[in-house]
Amino acid sequence: MRIDIFSDVICPWCLIGRERLRQALERLDPEQPVAIRWLPFELNPEMPREGMDRRDYAEAKFGGIDQAREIYANIAEAGRAEGIEFDFSRLQRTPSTFNAHRLLWLASSKGLGDLLKDGLFRAYFMEARDIGDLAVLTELATAAGMDADEVGQFLDSDNGEEAVRQMESVAYQMGITGVPFFIFNGRIGVSGAQSPEVLLQAIGRAWDPLPDEAAAESAQPDG
Repeated sequence: MRIDIFSDVICPWCLIGRERLRQALERLDPEQPVAIRWLPFELNPEMPREGMDRRDYAEAKFGGIDQAREIYANIAEAGRAEGIEFDFSRLQRTPSTFNAHRLLWLASSKGLGDLLKDGLFRAYFMEARDIGDLAVLTELATAAGMDADEVGQFLDSDNGEEAVRQMESVAYQMGITGVPFFIFNGRIGVSGAQSPEVLLQAIGRAWDPLPDEAAAESAQPDG
């Protein structure tokens, strides 16, 4: 089973969706291999690389800090139901996530994308760290098993920029306007942080043979 997930590392619903997917996968046969690929989708593609003050962001995004508090309170409640303790009150800055997506692209090429993604989620939502800061990204990548010198050189270059932009372009061409967005075996798409039950249904459908494949199997001679 291949699972592609378009998401952003500052999207709380993406973390909730990640946890619900984890719960769904725990119900599958452990012998069944599952490969997860994280794909980029910036919630704020026009965000300056240095990010911006969190209060200014809330004013622009939600029309005011009071509206933002109400929205985040509802998200925090949804998170607690999944065992996630969001701490939005500690966030001081809203970062650009472009370099985080570049780094995830590199980590995925080394089989470390899942570890780094979890580290980025934890650093931002539980520790209120600035994951747009290159030093923070290097530290998180090292904790995920990547080489610090290689990561530093990578982040100082423009490597991965075109790849991230191309993958985001694919999302736009597919009509994806919000995340998380799951694609199972390249066939079944699910939008939003759906329940484990909904995700399991999608996984089952993605495993089902296509009509042409089923017809070919039924036409095979017995014995």
